[in-house]
Amino acid sequence: MVSKDGTELSISKDGTELSYSSSKGSSTSVPPTPRSEGEILQSSNLKSFTYNDLKAATRNFRSDSVLGEGGFGSVFKGWIEEHSLAASKAGSGIVIAVKKLNHDGWQGHKEWLAEINYLGQLRHPNLVKLIGYCLEDDHRLLVYEFMPKGSMENHIFRRGSYFQPLSWGIRMKISLGAARGLAFLHNAETKVIYRDFKTSNILLDSNYNAKLSDFGLARDGPTGDKSHVSTRVMGTYGYAAPEYLSTGHLTSKSDVYSFGVVLLEILSGKKAIDKNRPPGEHNLVEWAKPYLTNKRRNFRIMDPRLEGQYSMARAIKAANLALQCICMDPKLRPNMNEVVTALEQLQDSKDPSINDEKDYPPIRRGQPTNGLRYCRSSVAGETRAKVAYPRPSASVHYA
Repeated sequence: MVSKDGTELSISKDGTELSYSSSKGSSTSVPPTPRSEGEILQSSNLKSFTYNDLKAATRNFRSDSVLGEGGFGSVFKGWIEEHSLAASKAGSGIVIAVKKLNHDGWQGHKEWLAEINYLGQLRHPNLVKLIGYCLEDDHRLLVYEFMPKGSMENHIFRRGSYFQPLSWGIRMKISLGAARGLAFLHNAETKVIYRDFKTSNILLDSNYNAKLSDFGLARDGPTGDKSHVSTRVMGTYGYAAPEYLSTGHLTSKSDVYSFGVVLLEILSGKKAIDKNRPPGEHNLVEWAKPYLTNKRRNFRIMDPRLEGQYSMARAIKAANLALQCICMDPKLRPNMNEVVTALEQLQDSKDPSINDEKDYPPIRRGQPTNGLRYCRSSVAGETRAKVAYPRPSASVHYA
């Protein structure tokens, strides 16, 4: 199957084991790792809705209530009472988003269950709140908090005189919030690897606070002395780390690569994959890397709609961070805690490491990098091998 933007996606055809990973800092007391569907549903801190509840809350799933559509199904706007969570009249109570699963077989059910498995337990300001679910006959639905600003994708790529482009400050705020969400997942006692980090999965509240959504492809990270989890390739082409595409070896650094791609999208206003761009520019990472390695050419990747909103020092620091994240060697990528620290520094106008009055010096081999590892493939003048990005072969996914 092909997504609505024409991108091919790959989904595991084998049975994905579901388990729960607790996290330091989580407000939830976590039971032993559930594996069966019954255990997952019983251990989740969620409301079990009937189909009629959600039918009433969404005004019978009316077409004018649709918030979005994807491979998973359609998302509808609805209303429920604040305390009882019973369906309420339109315009009263709490606004919710109801995702209705298409009847597309076992794979869709597994993703529905994975969403409950993770978001039914994990709580963090930068993860979307899952309120409840419906499991009735062949109906599979999920009920979330409503995110008024929609997805990051809808804001960053919109063009036209009617749309106000996101400012530099808001883009950096969203980047930091999304990074904190990933860092939270990676700091779990058993790491949670998100596996499908992209702009369409970053939702925004009324104040542009970022929250990660869609955990259908999330997976527990490696445990013990294991360095990775071996899986079939899953996710979205253009965002997936090259070593994961070629080997199926999944680590938290796979998410870091995806974050680097999204950061490039945020800085440039360009999509990760866009065949409408001129030849040689279809793949954002391949097009941007030559500019990222030269501080005097960094400005060429920047979204022209941001002109005058940022200092060159901060633009170069952000570009360097993106370059670290998309390093071909996953060992040289920063971890998400380091990414969060770097983005926090970018937001701090008094940070002495950023001199807005002078040119920001490029990172050189052996130079301290504020805790970030240096990506050897980005050294100016160094020979870089052309990397082939294997294209996934099938797709089953939702937006």
